[in-house]
Amino acid sequence: MTQQQLLMIEDDTRLANMVGEYLRQSGYGFTHAADGMSGIAALQSSPADLVILDLMLPDMDGLEVCRRIKAQSSTSGEQPNTAVLMLTAKGDPMDRIVGLEIGADDYLPKPFEPRELLARIRAVLRRGGDASGVSSGAHKVMRFGSLEIDRDARTVMVSGSVCELTSYQFDLLVALAERAGRVLSRDQIMEAVRGRELEAFDRSIDVHMGRIRNAIELDAKDPKRILTVRGVGYVFAKQQD
Repeated sequence: MTQQQLLMIEDDTRLANMVGEYLRQSGYGFTHAADGMSGIAALQSSPADLVILDLMLPDMDGLEVCRRIKAQSSTSGEQPNTAVLMLTAKGDPMDRIVGLEIGADDYLPKPFEPRELLARIRAVLRRGGDASGVSSGAHKVMRFGSLEIDRDARTVMVSGSVCELTSYQFDLLVALAERAGRVLSRDQIMEAVRGRELEAFDRSIDVHMGRIRNAIELDAKDPKRILTVRGVGYVFAKQQD
């Protein structure tokens, strides 16, 4: 099995060395860049499966680094979409929300335990891999009118056009589509994807739903596929155009 490669963009060298040693012992390839420009250059020369990105960098905003990484992934026909796990300041929800809006796959507040970082890395990479969360007996391609969800290829198309979603957003969409017509709470949706309960007061699910709607709805302000059930959660419409 090919070793999965991780890149950490973090100006705290002591933290990066500690994390690197832990992740190498866990079987991953690991490289470190101390600032945003070095990280972007490293990714261009040697693609990584996942980037651990600190949002507080000395040379540029970490959110801008995330934008460039995602743009670089989307324009490369040879490399898969690079996953991004953000390291955010504890108690600063706006950075987290903006990061998710521009395509980050997950976040982890500082300070953190290495074991939690490893668990989140594994979860993100698993979501971006072979769609192992999908039951083997299910049909690989789901079609709802002009919307097509291909589990194996991990692609979403509307009227033949590819929709850009992060690996996490793809799994959220699959979780809803597999339960079409059933109203799901935010907790139920997150549990279906992550296998663990939603953190208290975490509304990032709404950010992701907004991104998914922007990608698959003809009019995200008047959605027909993913409907909000006020006070409960969301439902994926069975009948679609």
